[in-house]
Amino acid sequence: MAGSHRRVTIGFQGGQVLALRLTDKHLAELEKALGGEGWHALESEEGPVRLHLGQVVYVSADSEEPRVGFG
Repeated sequence: MAGSHRRVTIGFQGGQVLALRLTDKHLAELEKALGGEGWHALESEEGPVRLHLGQVVYVSADSEEPRVGFG
């Protein structure tokens, strides 16, 4: 996959958390699908992932701003 990746954390009912690296395009596709029903397939840097949208509680993405130091 071309382009830069952002760290994304997806939280599920029950407390499980999935951390992935997604392109902005795939993150936008996921955000558009949120609130829907059924399964959503997306491509992450780690490989293909399928999410059950009804179980997703939150999605958090790191900012694109560069950081200096140990931040």
